[in-house]
Amino acid sequence: MIYRVRHITHYEYEKPVTLSYNRAYLLPRNTTYQHCMSSTINISPGDTAGQERYDYFGNRVYFFSLELPHNELIIDISSDIQIKEKKYGLEGKLNFDQGVTCSQALQALHQGGDAALLDAREFVLDSPMIISSAGLREYAAVSFHFKRTLLSAVRELNQRIYADFTYDPESTIIATPLAEVLLNKRGVCQDFAQLAIGCLRSLGFPARYISGYLETFPPPGQEKMLGSGASHAWFSVYIPGEGWFEFDPTNNNIPAEHHITTAWGRDYGDVSPLRGVFFDGGKNQKLNVSVDVSRIETD
Repeated sequence: MIYRVRHITHYEYEKPVTLSYNRAYLLPRNTTYQHCMSSTINISPGDTAGQERYDYFGNRVYFFSLELPHNELIIDISSDIQIKEKKYGLEGKLNFDQGVTCSQALQALHQGGDAALLDAREFVLDSPMIISSAGLREYAAVSFHFKRTLLSAVRELNQRIYADFTYDPESTIIATPLAEVLLNKRGVCQDFAQLAIGCLRSLGFPARYISGYLETFPPPGQEKMLGSGASHAWFSVYIPGEGWFEFDPTNNNIPAEHHITTAWGRDYGDVSPLRGVFFDGGKNQKLNVSVDVSRIETD
């Protein structure tokens, strides 16, 4: 499967911006299951200085600056991504009752010394947007028993978040604390991913935040509208001896060929799609984001 993802971000400013510095996490990374074949970056106005780099987690980051006055900023990025093979994520091929138990996983994380375990341990620690708490631990503990397989426990946690929480774009902002999300039982994909991560870390299990795209489908009988694709967020948990396994609590599934990974980190703050500073521009600005995820080749 080959996808083409086009992500357009359009800022309009009340007054001219005289100078801006920006960081974009909009270039899909290569993983075991996907390969970014090409990416095209177009920024308007065109007098920009830019450079692609890799961050601490191996994500592709594009830094750019605009040093001439401008009334608007358009970042238009198009990437072709090949999904190499169907993931383990197809539930029919994944036995949730096999593998290490919760108790065995914690023991391995505390005592193991191989490189993969050492790398995973940093994802047990608190991060700026995800702080372990008694409330998260209490919510998660219902699903986690010492003799239960970790994979089965995480699947149940994923299912419970989907069942217990309501998707509501008006209920939260980026800075909404997890305690508030847990109390109100409402949020969006970023909230649900970070909630699951907070639950897992509160119990001592490594979990990381994944940012990317999800292929969406129109209602039956309707054509897909351009720009109707979606940025998305989900999480992965480290299973000692097996590696990282992804879960999507917003849709109650395990990411397979419809999920396209852009970047991963400790929380949303590590991989927010676009961040920067600008000078002047007035008090008000308008933002419009358009995402299109389309198949250009199928198996």
